[in-house]
Amino acid sequence: MRKLIISIVIALNSIRCFPHLILYFLHKNRLVIKADTRRWLQMLNKNHRLPFGFIYLMVFYTQFRNLFYYRIGSNNILLNILCPRMSTLYIDTKKIGEGLFIPHGFSSTIGAASIGKNCSINHNVTIGTYGKRTRPIILDNVQINAGAVIFGNITIGNNVIIGANATVNTDIPDNCTVFPPPSRIMRWNEEHIQTDAVSDNDGDK
Repeated sequence: MRKLIISIVIALNSIRCFPHLILYFLHKNRLVIKADTRRWLQMLNKNHRLPFGFIYLMVFYTQFRNLFYYRIGSNNILLNILCPRMSTLYIDTKKIGEGLFIPHGFSSTIGAASIGKNCSINHNVTIGTYGKRTRPIILDNVQINAGAVIFGNITIGNNVIIGANATVNTDIPDNCTVFPPPSRIMRWNEEHIQTDAVSDNDGDK
């Protein structure tokens, strides 16, 4: 029943997605867009075939729309009205390899110098903060988890995992995992502070 409902929703939405579907077939970056679509469907564990899967992603994943508009290099108002992009996801990277997966994308800025193939970027991520000359280079198969901050004239190697909330401003070699600093608990010992205050007052007498 659920599959039937999804099929009906996609069929109805295929009308508003028709211009996007034309671009999907005819755009010069169509092979990269198809590769993006395949990887998203694989990561989401969806068995939809192309181009049905493309329409499915355009209907249900606003962050996929951002990536699609990036691929076609378009800020077309009509396209954005028909399928609005995610307003808090910013993609400002000159070159991005095929298969970029953005599972959530909320409140993320992707401003690298370049990104390789089959990378994944989660939500609340900031990449590149100090101008275009000091933007990081990210190679293939890099996974960047929620809350990570990556900046500076650095290179993130192949097959690297950047842990949640990690801050990275140095080169990372291939096949590494970057962990954030451990959390620390600080106790406010009110009784101890009051005792110190009393001792200070006694000393003044």
